[in-house]
Amino acid sequence: MNHKTLRKLYWIATIIFALWLIGDGLAGVFQVQAGKDSLVQLGYPMYVLVITGVAKVLAAIAILQTRYRTIKEWAFAGYAIDCLGAAASWLFIGGNTTNAVMAIVFLAIMFIPYYLWKRTA
Repeated sequence: MNHKTLRKLYWIATIIFALWLIGDGLAGVFQVQAGKDSLVQLGYPMYVLVITGVAKVLAAIAILQTRYRTIKEWAFAGYAIDCLGAAASWLFIGGNTTNAVMAIVFLAIMFIPYYLWKRTA
């Protein structure tokens, strides 16, 4: 695949991923009921929703910017830690394994723009 095609795929995947991050982050900031229900099940305080929500919005901004590579790398790493922590939390409480699997699926989806970014950089 040539460089131009890879760059187009990178931007498509990155924009879709960033929009998903912003949507998920805003849902946390505004504390939608599904997020509140999950936190109650997991035993976490409600403010965790706001903290992770703000972090996801900032991660989307960091992923979309092109100047600071280290910040972008840390945004991807932070999201990976968030997904792994979510999966582990669901497994540790013996809860719904579907939620744990979904966290891993979202982690796998994150690797698409990450991989394309590394290929085009």
